[in-house]
Order: sequence, then C-alpha cells, then structure tokens
Amino acid sequence: MGEKVVSEAFDLADRLRHRDKLKQCLQALERLLAEKRFDRPRNLMGLEIELNLAGPDGMPSMVNAEVLERIASQDFQTELGQFNLEVNIVPHRLSGRVLDQLAEELRAGLSYADRRAMEVGSGIVMIGSLPTLTSDHLVRGNLSTADRYALLNEQVLAARGEEFTIDIAGVERLTCTARSIAPEAACTSVQLHLQVTPGRFAAVWNAAQAVAAAQIAVGANSPFLFGRELWRESRPPLFVQSTDTRPPELQHQGVRPRTWFGERWISSAQELFEENLRYFPPLLPISHDEDPLRVLDGGGVPGLHELTLHNGTIYRWNRPVYGIADGVPHLRVENRVLPAGPTVTDVMANTAFYYGLVRALAEESRPVWSRLPFAVAAENFDEACRHGIDARLRWPRPGRGGPPVPVDAVRLVLDELLPLAAAGLDAWGVEPADRDHCLGVIEQRCRRRVNGASWQAATYHRALEAGMDRQQALAATTRRYCELMRTGEPVHAWPDGP
Repeated sequence: MGEKVVSEAFDLADRLRHRDKLKQCLQALERLLAEKRFDRPRNLMGLEIELNLAGPDGMPSMVNAEVLERIASQDFQTELGQFNLEVNIVPHRLSGRVLDQLAEELRAGLSYADRRAMEVGSGIVMIGSLPTLTSDHLVRGNLSTADRYALLNEQVLAARGEEFTIDIAGVERLTCTARSIAPEAACTSVQLHLQVTPGRFAAVWNAAQAVAAAQIAVGANSPFLFGRELWRESRPPLFVQSTDTRPPELQHQGVRPRTWFGERWISSAQELFEENLRYFPPLLPISHDEDPLRVLDGGGVPGLHELTLHNGTIYRWNRPVYGIADGVPHLRVENRVLPAGPTVTDVMANTAFYYGLVRALAEESRPVWSRLPFAVAAENFDEACRHGIDARLRWPRPGRGGPPVPVDAVRLVLDELLPLAAAGLDAWGVEPADRDHCLGVIEQRCRRRVNGASWQAATYHRALEAGMDRQQALAATTRRYCELMRTGEPVHAWPDGP
C-alpha cells in the first residue's frame, strides 16, 4: 500500500467521513488536471522488485525482519509475507546508459542483500512464485509484523465474510481454502513505473494494457503453486482469488474483483481514479487531517492521502499513481504484470521491452487499441498466463483492417513487437548497445521458446523422470534455479535438469 497505518477499529462515522474525503480528493484531482498543475515531461522511470527468501534446501525462510536488520538500507522494505522483501530503485531518467546503470545497481544491491541473508541461513530468490511454498506456509502467522498487513487482512476478511477459495485448473488442478490474505504473498513481481503527463497518460496506459499479454508470454516465471503445476504464470489467478472481497453471491452478480484487468480503453487518468471510487468500497477508511480543496485554494499541492491509500488496495495490472516530488504533483503508470526474475539480465530485458514498446505504441497515428477490442486484450492476457511462451494471441494485422487474427506469441514478438520496442527505446534516447543487448535476450527466448516458467517445468519433469517424488523434484528445481540465478546468465541459456 505504501502507507504507514496503525491497527484500529473503524466505526460508521469513520467510513462516512472517509467517503466524503475521497470525493473531495477526486474533486481536487479534477482541479489539478484542469489547472495544468502537473510536472512537465522528465522521462522518469522507476523499478521495484519483490523477492523471496529461501534456505539452502530451497524451502521458504520466515526471516525477513532479521535480514532487513542486517541489510540496514532504506532501499529494502518488508512485503506481505515473512519470506518476502522488496527492493526499490530510485527513479532514473530513461535515456543514455540507463539500462546498464540499473543492471549494475540491481546486481550490487541484490548481491549485498543475498550475503546478509546468508548470515541467517537464507538467500535471496527472484522468482514469480517459490515452487516449495505450501498452504501451510501461507497462514496469518507468517504475515510480516507491520500493522498495515494485519489491518488489511482484517478488513479484507470482514468484507468477504468467509474463507477464501483458491481454485486454479492448469496442467494440474489446485483447490484449497485460506483464512487470511497470506496466499497473496506467494506472488512476487516486478513493478515498472513511468512518469507521464496527463495528456499522454491514456495513451501510455492503453498501450500497457494492450501489451500485457506479450509481457507475460515472454516473461512468465510462476508455473508452480502449493506443489501443483498450474498456469505458466499462476500469479494472476492466485492474486485475484486471494484478494477477492466478494462472496460467491456477489461474484455471480457480476461485481468487479479488486484485482482485475479492467473493462475498457480510457481517454484520461481521471477515469481510472473515478472508477476506483465508484466500483470499490474503501477497505481502510483512514482519514487525514488535510483538506485537499482548501490546500488548493491556498495555492498548495494536496497529498490526496485518502485517494492514494484507496488506490493502493485496488490491484489493477496497470495502475494509475498520483505522487508529489519536490512539491510538484505528477502521474505515473505502474506496470504490475511481470513476475520477478529469473536474473538481473532477464529483468532488464523485460524492462527494456516494456518501456520501448509502450513508447512506440503510444505514439502510433492509428493506435493498436483502436483496432483491438478491449475484451480481446483481456482474453490475450489470460491466454498468455495459461500458456506462457507457447501462447497464441489475437492481434491486428499490420497495415490492414479487419478483426484481430490468431498468431503465435513468439512470432508476434519477433516479427512486430521487437522492432517496435527498438524504435521506442531509440525515441527515449537509450544507448543502442544496451538496447540491442536487452532486446536480444527477448529474441533468444522466443527463438528457443524458453522462459523462466518453461525452464522450471522442464527441470521439474527431468527430476521426476530421475526417480524423485513431487516434493523432492520441486525442491531440487528450486535449488538449481537459485544456483543458476546467481550466475547471472539469462534463463534461455540455462541447462535443464536438477
């Protein structure tokens, strides 16, 4: 959520006041937009990576408090589970040698954190979902100790009124129940931020939605959950179900889930914030003393505290973000699609692919979202999550009319999207050698049809063929993954086998 909150009970007056404050925040946002108060273009991007902690045996380690104490850096923070951390990279200007600079910063920071974790018998793992996690690990007692997690858990459970049901049918089927939001901690992702002007926000958000399926197809890295082989990217269905405040009756009525792809293309950032207020009741009705409209009347910049807190409890795969830097408000698109890992090289390849692609698509004279029905983009996203590198997507034919046609994801990326991403990175002014290095990783994944998910699945099945049982094979796959992750070689170059 990005907010410091304290555990407390809420009464009717708290909720009524909070709803009123949310309306004031939305009015203030509308005024800020109308008065053109937002920051000028600065081509700023940011990066966050959620991480897992696992021991030498490949099993999750519930030691994030001890590890953070040893790291002693504000760049690293808690995440939902005691086996999770998050690393935040300071914003960079998207130009020049930024990709190489980010890679070096990440390698240095993660290597240092890994050494500190080893002091308590653990290690850093960049992966979408740790294969050795079981439902026994994902219980309320293993949530991080920060008050905001306990409070969020209580409010989500109160809104739902019953246990969560996890039911995902993939290669195998997983069905289980949970009495807390702890299963959400199994989902560790990369979050890519891009600061945009209000006038460009809708085009960038629409472009990000359109390419979410391609991101997942080439970057899937979460094929296992609770000992079962499910979708190639199992995070999205798990995230939907583990944060679902709707009991079955509301689901059947068509009430929207708090984790969702969306339902339409947009024409302004304001539409997303307005939808969040219209569709989703606040989970954390904590009200700030600030009067946002009075601050505006006085020539100041309001924090819009209630709006940002509410926004943080609605899990769009591309989320709108309001922020303030140096006293000036700005808007960001937060891309939450990608799983973490497998290596820094892979993360930077995914990063380059995304930033190049959204720049190119957002500037097309005939944008792809004018030719791609939103429902098809949503179906593409599910298809990519299910099948990863082997997905078939529907996409408009270049230079032609008519409905979108089916195409192998790897062919779409190789023939159309990689050239667009290269042109977008050129438009940002990214160093050509870094551009070619990063996009070359995506190209090789497509040519070899290998990403993190396909490597994990192949290695797991090799272990089974060697005579291991299911749990032994998952542990062996995790240990081998950790070993190869630390080499830094991109996943398409990894050998199969435990």
